[in-house]
Amino acid sequence: MFRNVVLQTIAAGLALILAAGTAVAQEAEGPSLSQIVEGWLSSAHNDRTAEAFRHWDDEEAGEIPGSCAVCHSSIGVIDFARSERAAAGVIDHPVPIGSTVDCAACHNAAVPDLSPVLFPSGATSDVFGASAICATCHQGRASSVQVMAATEGMDEDAVSEELGFINVHYKAAAATQLGAGVHGGFEYPGKTYMGQFGHVPDFDTCTECHSPHRLEVSLESCTTCHKGAESFEDIRTATVDYDGDADVTEGIAHEIETLRDALGVAIATYAAEVLEAPVIYAAANYPYFFNDSDADGMVGEGEAAYPNRYQSWTPRMLKAAYNYQYALKDTGAYAHNPRYVMQILYDSLEDLGTQVTVDMAGMTRP
Repeated sequence: MFRNVVLQTIAAGLALILAAGTAVAQEAEGPSLSQIVEGWLSSAHNDRTAEAFRHWDDEEAGEIPGSCAVCHSSIGVIDFARSERAAAGVIDHPVPIGSTVDCAACHNAAVPDLSPVLFPSGATSDVFGASAICATCHQGRASSVQVMAATEGMDEDAVSEELGFINVHYKAAAATQLGAGVHGGFEYPGKTYMGQFGHVPDFDTCTECHSPHRLEVSLESCTTCHKGAESFEDIRTATVDYDGDADVTEGIAHEIETLRDALGVAIATYAAEVLEAPVIYAAANYPYFFNDSDADGMVGEGEAAYPNRYQSWTPRMLKAAYNYQYALKDTGAYAHNPRYVMQILYDSLEDLGTQVTVDMAGMTRP
């Protein structure tokens, strides 16, 4: 009963917004308002229990800082859309806690002004159309520019107290899709990288693949072309063996996974053999890379804690670790731009391979 009342109330409010002409236009034929609201209520954008919206609950100020508010509150993204946007994903003031990414975040008069979308590298792009609101947040928080600036002029293999892990943040899908156009991954000097990954017409922007409210992607929408695929991860069109395992029938997601896993091993080998400072990785614990206190290669009790964060960074290791995290945190990289992600993984392996033994037999750079 209560859920039905909520649905009716939100639907009525959204109808008023649409009628007032301040919302992004909906398709003439599409889901009803109640279906739209039901989809949003069940989506991650409305998960009020998620860390993405509760992280600041215990802060004494009771607010979200401007460096986070743009993507973690509706108020923040609206303020960003209305501002001059001097920096990607940042506003100059905090906002109150308590909101999710609600209807007003995407359906407000300032949203069209988000195009061209500004990225952390300083590059801009106007290719997203109505999906510019999606790309505004799902672009990461760092790029080649930040990694290069942090390591410029340093000895590649000298530990520096000035270095700390640079985190791309989560789900940098828009940066991945545009590849070298916005430099989301760390791109090694002298190498060339894939630019925008162009899919097929009608499946080339965020909301053409993802339901704009439920956020899901329908596998059936893919199997019209990718016949026989039983999961998104099964899909591939390339016939090249990129990861060197002699299997060219597995989905491209598995090629990326093998390259990424190999990079994780190479990073650990470099840390142990070159730096004599073993490292471990914990995907769910910030800042992700920690000292492997007992050198067993496993995340033991108490090891994945901030005071034990890894601090023996060299420029070479930081660049590789950035790309490892990038490939791991864009969980749909295999669909967004597989060649770009495989390129940065391959180049990271190759670079570490100048210092430690890295088995790249059979691997092919896209």
